[in-house]
Amino acid sequence: MEDFISDPIGDVGDRRSNPRSPIRSEIEEIGDRILALRSERRWKPPSPIRSEIEEIGDGGLVGEGEGEVAAYDLGPARRRERRGWEIPSMASLNNEGASFSSSTRRWKYAVFLSFRGEDTREGFTNHLYKALCGKGINTFIDNKLPRGEEISEELIQTIKNSSILVIIFSENYAESKWCLDELAEIIECGEKDKEVKIFPVFYNVDPSEIRNHKGNFGIALANHEKKFKNNKDKVQRWKDALRKATKVSGWHYKKGCAPYKFESDFIQNIVEEISNVRLNWTPLYVAKYPVGIKSRAKAIESLLDIGLDEFCVIGIHGLPGVGKTTIAKAIYNIIANRFDGSSFLENVGENLGTDAGIIKLQEQLLNDILRDGNWKVGNKFRGISLIEERLCCKKVFLILDDVDDSTRIENLLGKCNWFAPGSRAIITLRDRHLLTALKGNVCTTYKVKEFKVEQLNKHEAQQLFKKHAFLGKKPDEDYSRLATKFIDFANGLPLALEIIARDLCERAKDEWESTLEMYKKIPNKDIQKILRVSYDGLNDTEKDIFLDIACFFKGWYKDYVVKILNSCEIYPRSGIPRLVNKSLITVDRYGRLSMHDLIQQMGREVVRQQEPDILEKRSSLIFLKWPHYPFHWPSEYFPEQLVAIEMPHSRIRLPQLITQERRLENLKDVNLSGCEFITELPKLWAPNLERLKLVGCENLVKTTELGAPNLKYLSLSCCENLVKLTELGAPNLNYLDLSCCENLVKLTELGAPNLKRLYLTSCENLVEIDECFGSLEKLTIWGLACCTKLQILPSQLRLKSLDLFCLSGCSSLEKLPNFHPEMECLKTLELEGSGIREVPSSIEHLTKLKELKLDECKNLRDLPDSIYKLQQLREFYTPTAKLRPTCNFLDGSSGYGFVNMRFLNFEGYKGIIELDLLMKPDYFPALEMIVLNSTNIVTIPESISRFPRLQDLYASDCKLLREIQGLPKSRSWVDVENSMLLNTSPSGLFNQVIGIIGILPNRVCGRARSNKLMDLHFSNSLPSQTRAAEWVYFWGKSFDGFDRAITFKGTEMLKWCNHRSVDNSISFFVGRNFPKLVVCIVPGPEDFYGFVEISINGYENREYESIHLVDESIDLVGDPEDSEYFRRQYLFSLTQWSLLQRHLNESNPTDQNLVKVSIRYGTWSSIKMWGVHVECTCRPQEDDAVDYGYSIKGWGLKKQRTR
Repeated sequence: MEDFISDPIGDVGDRRSNPRSPIRSEIEEIGDRILALRSERRWKPPSPIRSEIEEIGDGGLVGEGEGEVAAYDLGPARRRERRGWEIPSMASLNNEGASFSSSTRRWKYAVFLSFRGEDTREGFTNHLYKALCGKGINTFIDNKLPRGEEISEELIQTIKNSSILVIIFSENYAESKWCLDELAEIIECGEKDKEVKIFPVFYNVDPSEIRNHKGNFGIALANHEKKFKNNKDKVQRWKDALRKATKVSGWHYKKGCAPYKFESDFIQNIVEEISNVRLNWTPLYVAKYPVGIKSRAKAIESLLDIGLDEFCVIGIHGLPGVGKTTIAKAIYNIIANRFDGSSFLENVGENLGTDAGIIKLQEQLLNDILRDGNWKVGNKFRGISLIEERLCCKKVFLILDDVDDSTRIENLLGKCNWFAPGSRAIITLRDRHLLTALKGNVCTTYKVKEFKVEQLNKHEAQQLFKKHAFLGKKPDEDYSRLATKFIDFANGLPLALEIIARDLCERAKDEWESTLEMYKKIPNKDIQKILRVSYDGLNDTEKDIFLDIACFFKGWYKDYVVKILNSCEIYPRSGIPRLVNKSLITVDRYGRLSMHDLIQQMGREVVRQQEPDILEKRSSLIFLKWPHYPFHWPSEYFPEQLVAIEMPHSRIRLPQLITQERRLENLKDVNLSGCEFITELPKLWAPNLERLKLVGCENLVKTTELGAPNLKYLSLSCCENLVKLTELGAPNLNYLDLSCCENLVKLTELGAPNLKRLYLTSCENLVEIDECFGSLEKLTIWGLACCTKLQILPSQLRLKSLDLFCLSGCSSLEKLPNFHPEMECLKTLELEGSGIREVPSSIEHLTKLKELKLDECKNLRDLPDSIYKLQQLREFYTPTAKLRPTCNFLDGSSGYGFVNMRFLNFEGYKGIIELDLLMKPDYFPALEMIVLNSTNIVTIPESISRFPRLQDLYASDCKLLREIQGLPKSRSWVDVENSMLLNTSPSGLFNQVIGIIGILPNRVCGRARSNKLMDLHFSNSLPSQTRAAEWVYFWGKSFDGFDRAITFKGTEMLKWCNHRSVDNSISFFVGRNFPKLVVCIVPGPEDFYGFVEISINGYENREYESIHLVDESIDLVGDPEDSEYFRRQYLFSLTQWSLLQRHLNESNPTDQNLVKVSIRYGTWSSIKMWGVHVECTCRPQEDDAVDYGYSIKGWGLKKQRTR
């Protein structure tokens, strides 16, 4: 997987060919370190190489030149000292630390033998092959492959599928072109694959002759150069391969010389070393699809600080099933080879629980690191002594998986002081608190760090799920949609994603849908088994706290929950931190309790298995939160301390819950929304009840007197069958919601004089409201929208506190009540779509009214003159144009006109042909927006430009609109879309904008881009009639630069630019004075990020401005021409004239100066086309044409079809 691609291996030859190179070979660096240590008088022979420099010439080490160490072999005498280190391979010399594989790699062969058959096939190589096979090492020898001019692809694949590549250099090895090709492939494989190991065997040959191309090797290479004089690269490849091979550590044998008396001893040594390499370097299985592991493993690797000479412990913790062990194995595969020895100990917590388990772990630790399978410790105390004694000089890497007791770790780590400096340990644990204990009791003088494994992000979760569910195939849209639901359900938990995906693999879509519902109700046993391990490790009180949070308190504030649970005597102040440390719950930065959905499901499943009597066992509960409770209320369950019940969509019946015999004195909050068994609202024997929520109780038919003197909140919305609401007897009720009670016909006295909010929205059959509701002095909000049959309201409204009154859509209501003078608090009156025939003159009493909506009131013909006294009015929606008050209705203190009005809407009023108010800008000094959409207005007069604050003008779908004589000075948005008669007008929107910019009319010039392909597309694609600008958006108060752009929709701009292009640059000529320049862009569908660069007379490009165009998602639907050719266009005025003029002056100007304008942008953006309008000095010609079939993608480097 792409998440696991490792960094490429550097070229060995490049790193070693020059001894003075800054990047020197590891062998040279080791030598430097040894000399430095000696000089400090604290030198000890390092176990991997001992003192190679001291022993040059001792028969085991081979080199040429002073201080040069090219290859070495310590011989059998030092085998015991060598057990703690790894033989460096080609990969390890060039890349410190191998990458982990995506899973345990399946090698076809353990060892591949490369040799010269004529020299060694029947002797040394044959004996070595048999010895390896005798050890059970699967070894390849090419006895049967056919020979040819070139080595076969089959042999190359065999090399790539072998983990250890052994090159047997013999006297005539280089004479064989086949052998040299094979060697080159081996070296290349070692450089590319970090897991491959290469070992040379120098059999009766001197490595220096091979490296320096002397002796027989030099003669053979000279012959090859003559033979391949026309293919020098081939011979050079062989030479490089020979040189690189000699720089890798291996084995040297020379007959009759120490340290090997017999050839058989030499072979036995090779076999043992290869056996140890294989044993130590078999990678751990990570995962079939290890998505997201690389980034987390790398983060932990960084925490380890491997370069530092001190002991360091990392504790990995996180949710159950989040992948702690998997990540630890991945890290092991990455860095284990950097240490003298390594060990991965599984199930440590379980094994440390018994002496036998401790002994088992101690023996594994010794055998893994010392690589001798014969260690037996007898008892744990002897094991402690052996570990401390035998491993004290070893730099080790340990992973202790699933630790649950910090004190017992001392049987394996001591006080973290048993190993050599630079050792590292990783501990995976379910309880984060163990790290604190580890710091205090075990690693008292060494670093202990922690790493929390987070859940997979959305992208990682999708990747992992789809690989398991679809086996690498691309799913269709339906499967993808279903997959997203499962991914959301698993919420980033790798364990759940993998189990669920494997369960769904190759199953039909209908099975997927059914399985999803099943998982929501019936937990998967495999997932639950893993998640429950942490729960089972809790004590009884911690279990109670966890179950209470899972069932009731998820999302509640921790401090509040602590107060509640304290009264239950289950000690939440100590229990909640324990649950956090075990990753069963979390506390967010706001102090709220949370947990993974699947862990919550596990907790609820534990409760479900305890059957309905779980409630009776919790008689001390204060809060009961259990949505979808599947049982009826237990007959004997009445916890006296109960404060709140939240059990929506349950099987509860209210008469069972609340009886006179068992008064719930402390009950304050009840939510039983959606409970289908509730048919009536009885008297409540809960004197302190404050909130009652019965939303969507579809079978609720009637209510009675509640007997709840402290009830403040009552919601009965969507109780579709509620027919009659009797007097509630709730004197303190201030919130009542009866929205969508479709069968409610009349609202009578409720006995709730302190109501503040009353919602009756969409009570479709409500006809009459009692007179008493007209005098609720504390009512602030009254919603009656969409009560389509409402006819009768109180005759007068004396609602002193009313702030919002909504009667929108009350189409049967023809008469409004009178407004009492005391209703001065009303700010919003919404009457749109109602059936009213007149507005009462008493509206003048609404002196603080800010918003009045009368649009779509089809029966309303006129407005009372008193409406002009509403001097605080800011927004006015009206179906009439009568806004011409006489001075009789204005007093001297109020000023003249609607002095505070910001928004005026006449949309849909067909009676408007000429709007007189547009001729009186002083009448609306604060007006910012006028909406004239779908009116019959013919001309927008020049006087509109004199409205001092007017920014937005909407006149779309005005079929008779012919002329725009001016635009507002403070313009921001002008919309005349679908007002088609403007096409024929010289005073259309586009010309108004061009006048604002102040550039000369259209002029096409000689250098404008033109070719037949563009002409063809232009003529075929554009409509026969140019389409006028339909809307324009000014991005600022003035058009003075790139931060003041203009957005167009229409085609006039396309013709207006006198230079257009589908490439990323445009060129033209200017004189000695740089003229005004406007850049126009027609972007693709994405957001656009880019830069404008300008070069003058060939001088370097200079970046002038950056462009950031955000797609405002303005729909272009309907005619496909709209989406392709009438998309938005952006104009930018490049007004840094002084800077441009200065750069022109610096470019050795003449009368004709070449200017090149370029647009540069990222691969995520595209341009349909672009152009510039400039007062250039190019020779005029006929109009240019543009290829609209192309878009520019990327950094202006490609043209790409958009059709």
